[in-house]
Amino acid sequence: MHTFSRYPAPSPAAAVSFVRDNPFAVLVTSLAGAAPIATHAPIVFPPGQEQGDSLVGARLWGHLGRENRHWHHFADNPELLMVFSSSHAYVSPSSYGYTPAVPTLDYAAVHLTGRVTLLDDDGALDVVERTVEVFEDRRASPWEMEESRHVFRRIIGGVVAFTIDIDMEQSMFKLSQDMRPDVHARIRQDLLTGDHEHPDVAELMNRVGTCPHFAKAPDE
Repeated sequence: MHTFSRYPAPSPAAAVSFVRDNPFAVLVTSLAGAAPIATHAPIVFPPGQEQGDSLVGARLWGHLGRENRHWHHFADNPELLMVFSSSHAYVSPSSYGYTPAVPTLDYAAVHLTGRVTLLDDDGALDVVERTVEVFEDRRASPWEMEESRHVFRRIIGGVVAFTIDIDMEQSMFKLSQDMRPDVHARIRQDLLTGDHEHPDVAELMNRVGTCPHFAKAPDE
């Protein structure tokens, strides 16, 4: 992924938090002499794993349906790219308060590469239950899976689970942080209450703020 110095992660641990908060990724495997294969899948942290300032060296868990033949390529092509992203928020010049101006798109993305290893059915059951736990913990009243675990065990053969050991991390947090604070605030408000709302991007903008070193003058 090409990155720009104007749009760095707001802190060393920001990419870790972003992946934790957005546990769904596009998984990409490159094949010799053919187009890459991509699958959308949940990706979660194993239970008890310490989350430091970088994902390099970390292990993540994922799973997909056995009918998806993407996993057949993992043995010969174990290097996997994972793309985590926010929504893509159109930024209208109507929020800037000056002309001439041009529109842009704000978003955040983290790219991770690592080596994938397939798990057996027992490992797959652990991954599926952990995935349910991660998503249910976001709810005010989490669903209790205990009474349905026997169903999980019965259908786990239809799932392929795997680990990914991360060896490279890249990130882009393009969130209008190169705009003046007043412009940044208007853009954020538009993404909260305007015609095309993107509350996830607005929240990231709130966390990142502005970077005075890069702030643009109205005629830039």
